[in-house]
Formats: sequence, structure tokens, C-alpha cells
Amino acid sequence: MARIRPRGNGPQGLPGISVTGRRAATFCLLLVAALCAQATRVQVFEAQDLNRNSANQRLTVERYGQPRGDILVGADPVTGSQETGGRYAYKRTYTDGPLYAAVTGYASQAYGTTQLEGTEDELLTGTDGRLSGWALWDAITRRQNPGGDVYTTLDRAAQEAAMRGLGTQKGAVAAIEPATGRILALASTPSYDPGSFAGSSAADQTAWNRLQADADEPMLNRALRQTYPPGSTFKVVTAAAALANGVVTDPDAPTGAPFPYVMPGTTTPLVNDTAACDRPGLSLDAAMTASCNSVLGYLGVRTGLDRMVAMAEGFGFNDPKLDMPVRPVRSNFDTGMNQSQLALSSIGQFDTAATPLVMAMVAAGVANNGTVMRPQLVDRLTRSDGTTVELMRPQVYRKAMTPAVAGQVRKLMTDVVENGTGGNARIAGAVVGGKTGTAQHGVGNSGTPYAWFVSWAKPAGSDVVPPVAVAVVVADSDATDVTGGALAAPIARSVMRAVLGL
Repeated sequence: MARIRPRGNGPQGLPGISVTGRRAATFCLLLVAALCAQATRVQVFEAQDLNRNSANQRLTVERYGQPRGDILVGADPVTGSQETGGRYAYKRTYTDGPLYAAVTGYASQAYGTTQLEGTEDELLTGTDGRLSGWALWDAITRRQNPGGDVYTTLDRAAQEAAMRGLGTQKGAVAAIEPATGRILALASTPSYDPGSFAGSSAADQTAWNRLQADADEPMLNRALRQTYPPGSTFKVVTAAAALANGVVTDPDAPTGAPFPYVMPGTTTPLVNDTAACDRPGLSLDAAMTASCNSVLGYLGVRTGLDRMVAMAEGFGFNDPKLDMPVRPVRSNFDTGMNQSQLALSSIGQFDTAATPLVMAMVAAGVANNGTVMRPQLVDRLTRSDGTTVELMRPQVYRKAMTPAVAGQVRKLMTDVVENGTGGNARIAGAVVGGKTGTAQHGVGNSGTPYAWFVSWAKPAGSDVVPPVAVAVVVADSDATDVTGGALAAPIARSVMRAVLGL
């Protein structure tokens, strides 16, 4: 009689598992392993790409699922949050939105973030790991910390003076504290209300579309994201380079500049805007006071391309990453030019182009004994309870020139205000140094000139570093006298008076 093998004894002698069962179990284990591998790939290696995918609404829902942290000027919030009762529980609100739009930018449920709302988004939304001591646990439980706050370096009075001075004109103002690099004012006009499209409704879309279609480009940040030929304000850089490199040793002595000055390699003379410049042998001080193109163009060529480039870059030109933490567009001073182009560039023309921020750095570097500080828009970052997450400290950007040379340039700028084209910037009870600029542009210089003024100021009798340096550009105006002295200098004066408390 045949033996009957007990059921469940496989070929390996394992009780209860048949060959088919073993194969099924192995297959299931492989499926689990594949599932784990796929989950790991998606959640770890592809997480950033998925988070950035425009079709992924989860992060937007989370971002606006609680009140956003605030941006503050002094001790006062200039932003807020409002309940919506919709899919996105809260939307951003702005106090005096147009006044601070160039600084805050916008946080929109539909259109994303810009400016400080963008660079500090993780802190403001509560997703910054520094807001919690248990970051790993928060990640596991998906707990969201309350949004932190961003304290700016702005001076409210200076910001208001800048916007009031610009008025309905197209233009921009940047004001800096020279000793620290703290930005005291950052204004751009025309401005816009970032709260008008902070939500995701049809009304928000209409407001956005209207702003996008506006020919005056109110959403263009002219202080940081637009460059202009700086015109004669760049002569401050040229004068500093000539003095620093020994091309000029005595600002009151004749420079040897001929008149007319024919640009090298051409038959074209470099013309002046005033007859006071139309004679040979002018000193650097006289040339700066009257804003003589022929003298400063000549000195730029004498100084040489490499040394002119070095001085310009000492003030922030040609730097594509001048983060503060918002990144401005790069200001340009060409590193490859012939001598006639260098002559034009030395008076702020050809393809020399600057943001108002960088021209404020020029004035601030001169005021701060030749040391240019890195511009700084944020004072500190805090948790919602006010405890500090990060405190920003002043950082040296470059040493553009020696204190002795800086002192000579300050004297030149003071004479411009006291005796020359910058008289509209005078302030009773203060020492003011400045330089005007009226920059030509357009085909055949047919465009309305850009009116510039750069300056610094300090209380009379004070030996401290001037507490404020300003750059102003008026890019479009209905005024009949479109010059830096007439249009831009009074605006700079009002901003400096606000900082000085005068």
C-alpha cells in the first residue's frame, strides 16, 4: 500500500507552505520592496520637483492655511492676514501697500511672491526649520509652526519723504546709512497696491491684469530692477579713481585737460553743457562744480580702463549677486572698451548703467571714508513670540579707496552743493555733499533725459560719518527743466532732512 505524504510539507520540509505558496509569498515581498522603493523615490528624491510643480496645490493650501508672519517698519507691521472662509483660509493684507510695495513685494494666492515676501517666504509661512527645535518631529507630524516676522531697516519718515518727493513722476529713491549699509528708504513710482490681487478671486485676477497692462509699469521696481545711464553722477567714481591712482594729486591744481577734448581715435569733441567748462587747464574741483564732461572724460582715459573698472566694481558695478537679501539687477561698467568709449563711460554715458541702489552705494562709500558696506534691507528675523531667529550684522562689501582720497572726494561733492549745480540740496544746519546728473538716452539722445542726484548729509559741526546717503533718479517728468539739480536734488534734500530730523 502506498504512503500518503502529509499535506503542507513542501520540498524543503517547511510545514504548511506549498511550492505555489512560497512563490506567491516571494512575489508579494518583491511587490512590497518595489512599493517601498517607489515611495522613497517619490518622497525623497522627487519631493522638491513635486513641491515646485504648478499643479500641486497642497503647498499653497498649507501656505495660506494660517496667518502669515508680518513685515515690520520700526515696531509697526505693514502687513497682515485676513480670513477668507474659502479653500485658502487666509490672504495677505497690506497697510499703506503702495508706500512699501518696493520693499515688501507681494504674496498672492494666485501669482506667488516677490521681494521680501519671496526671499523670506519660509519664515513668514512657518516652514523655516529655525522656527522649531523639533524640526524632524514637525516634519513627521506635518505640524506647521506659526509664521515668523521680518523687521526691516527702513526709516518710516525717510520712506514717506521719498514717495512724497517722487509724487506722480516715474522714478526711484534709494537711501543708505553709510556706516552700516542699512537701507533707510527704497521707493519706486508709480507704485501699486499688493493687496489688490492677494487672493484668488475674479476681482484679484482683474486687478492683476490691469496692472500688467498698465503702460507706466507700476509693478516695475525702479530702485532695484531697472538700470539707467547715471550721467554726471558717475563723475564721482571717475574723480575717485583719478585721485586714488595719482592721475590727480591736487584737486585745486590744473588737470592739463585740453579744450576742446577730442575723444581718442575720433574727430569728435566731448561737449560740455555749460560755457564755464569751455577752457583748458581747469582743476578737478572746478570741473566737478560745473560738471565738465571734457575734463572728466579726459581724466577717465588718463586713469585707464583697468583702474576705472576696479573703482566702479568697488562700489558694486558688475556684481550679479548683490543680495540684500533681495537681488537687484546687475549694474554695468564695461570691462572691454576702446578709449573713446571709456571717455564716454567716465561721464556715465555709452553703455554704463546703474540701479539707484548702486549709485546710493557710491555716495555712501565716499561718506564712509572709502569703505563700502553691503546693503542690508532686513534688521532681524524673529519667531511669532518675538524671540530672535537671526540678527543681521553690518558687513564690509569693498574698500573702494583710502580715507584720504574719500576726504578729497567729499570736499568735491560739498563744493558742488555750495557753489555749483547741486544748490537745491542745501540744508540749513547740515553739511551736504552731492553730484547732479542729466543722462541722455534714446536714439540720437532723443529721449527725455534722466535726472539724477547722489548725495550725503550730516549735522553741521559733526565729525561722525554722515548718517544718510541718497540716490534719486527721475525717469519721466512733465517738468520743463529736466535736470538733476532741478528735479532730483529737492527729493534727495527732503529724504536727508527726514533722516537728520531737520
